[in-house]
Amino acid sequence: MRVIAGQYRRRTLRSLPGLEIRPTADRLRETLFNVLCAGGPTALAESSWLDLYAGTGAVGIEALSRGARMVYFVESSKAAAELIAANLKSLRIEDGFQIVKVEAAKALQQLEAPGSVADFVFLDPPYSMPDEYAKTLAALAQSKLLGERSVVIAEHAKKFDPGEVFGELRRYRKLEQGDAALSFYRRQI
Repeated sequence: MRVIAGQYRRRTLRSLPGLEIRPTADRLRETLFNVLCAGGPTALAESSWLDLYAGTGAVGIEALSRGARMVYFVESSKAAAELIAANLKSLRIEDGFQIVKVEAAKALQQLEAPGSVADFVFLDPPYSMPDEYAKTLAALAQSKLLGERSVVIAEHAKKFDPGEVFGELRRYRKLEQGDAALSFYRRQI
């Protein structure tokens, strides 16, 4: 696994052995960022991210590599949170991030308190926990963390549909690649 583009391009990232963490594949991550950067290479400059169920931190690290101002890595697994810290340290990334070691729902409440707004939210719950998609997307639909232009991206198994509508949050695009898919959501007011 490696960083695809930007400041840390081609640098490797570690993962944990076993099936506890399923990192976003390099190719799918590249597709994701190609879509988000369609407006040009500076499309992510100074953006703020929530990387929910962060696992290895690969998506958030990719965002930092491409100019994101701030990434909140939300991961409840102690081993995965330590892995994210180790990956950030190996790249010598010292600021522009916070590792939030709680469940996603609790993190949304905590991060809402300071009045932050996320430009991008990426969520990738374990495929074995399909209820987490609806729970998290519904919470995001009601959250003050999303602004008018915020984009929410859910990575999921191609054979699983997380849903079209969650309150004001509506899917506007779906991309499939291999066994995985990405669903893109925005607020529709």
